Amino acid sequence: MSVKIQSFAAFGLDDSIMRAIDEMGYEKPTPIQAQAIPQVIAGGDVMGAAQTGTGKTAGFGLPLLQRLVPTANTSMSPARHPVRALVLTPTRELADQVHDNIRDYAKYTGLRTAVVYGGVDIKPQAETLRRGVEVLIATPGRLLDHIESRNTNLSQVQVVVLDEADRMLDMGFLPDISRILKLLPQSRQSLMFSATFSPEIKALAGNFLRSPKLIEVARENSTARTITQKVYEVHDSEKMDALLSLLDDDDCEDAKQILVFVNSKITCRRLARALEKEGIKADSIHGDKNQEERTKTLEAFKHEEVRVLVATDVAARGLDIAELPVVINFDVPFNAEDYVHRIGRTGRAGAKGVALMLVTAGADDKNVSAIEHLIKEKFHRIRLDVMPHRRSPARGPRKTYTPPPVSPVSSDPFFNQPYEPSEEALSRPQTPSKSLSSSKSSATPAKRKAPVAALLGGLIRK
Repeated sequence: MSVKIQSFAAFGLDDSIMRAIDEMGYEKPTPIQAQAIPQVIAGGDVMGAAQTGTGKTAGFGLPLLQRLVPTANTSMSPARHPVRALVLTPTRELADQVHDNIRDYAKYTGLRTAVVYGGVDIKPQAETLRRGVEVLIATPGRLLDHIESRNTNLSQVQVVVLDEADRMLDMGFLPDISRILKLLPQSRQSLMFSATFSPEIKALAGNFLRSPKLIEVARENSTARTITQKVYEVHDSEKMDALLSLLDDDDCEDAKQILVFVNSKITCRRLARALEKEGIKADSIHGDKNQEERTKTLEAFKHEEVRVLVATDVAARGLDIAELPVVINFDVPFNAEDYVHRIGRTGRAGAKGVALMLVTAGADDKNVSAIEHLIKEKFHRIRLDVMPHRRSPARGPRKTYTPPPVSPVSSDPFFNQPYEPSEEALSRPQTPSKSLSSSKSSATPAKRKAPVAALLGGLIRK
């Protein structure tokens, strides 16, 4: 059933929240917001699925704040500002993005917000938590660190949100998530939002939600229609040259920001360095970089100081670049759902985008088939004929090695003739030097002829 809501005023949001979203330029709710906001305000558990970039953060953030506004106060006592809403995210970047949005929504409410994640100094975070916050956005591992250090308490949480829930409930996150949820009150409201919900994830969610309302505003696991998808088939040895070719192609040549995804950290580093050597402003972002380095790299990319950002899936979720024009999958993702999230970095909120992918026949067939099955689309593979050693126009043509000039050969007609010792030289007693004598160098002078040019270091003509 479609919900026809044309303005945020129809939700009955508090004036302090409406003032903030008016300043942010929000006018008409997106489909996920139109359906999710009333359900969350009503207090029931919700599972919300929508394409990346359609406003899921506002879909849970605005009603979450609406429920907490009555508890807002100006007291300086930390006890008056317990954690009442908890938002869990899988990555640092997404945690920062969600916090920025919710902080802006809560600007005039009097509610305190904070974000905690690993990779940075824990002490400033601990000080913020001890002063008290109502809305906490966190990655699971760092949140558990603070809980064990008694920097925060979750006993008064009214609402918990699992953002990008399919990744959050991945087996790698499940133990931490379970530990955290056991610390929350049983009477809490639980929300799960993501771009994808596989049947397995839905079944797993049954352990944490109570009779949830399922909201799907687009065909499940579909990609945005505003994204033009192209798949190029190349040999594995051609991938670097193929990437350089695509960067000069019509889809990319005018793009000032291009996000390239790879499957491993070592490929991420190497590819970024290789692009830099080709004269392309490139950098990388992956799990081995600390938070300060990652933030600096993302800021450079956002301000177009870096044209090509090479990333592992650490950036697939939570990287918010307005109108990012092109995403390239240098490696086919191992997980089909990751393809949806990767290309979801472009074509956001109705904007047009381009998603390109390099595929190696045979090696990538299984993963490509899984993606096609997930998104219910069949890729048309384009054979990309790659010119070897293609180079960015910024660097000009690749230089070739030119040997140094050779000094002119002597005009003496006998210069290239073999050396013939005179009779006097042959009759002279031979006393070889001790440093040069050996049983292997006992050849007579007559057998050791060499051209004069060779003896003088000149050029030998054939």
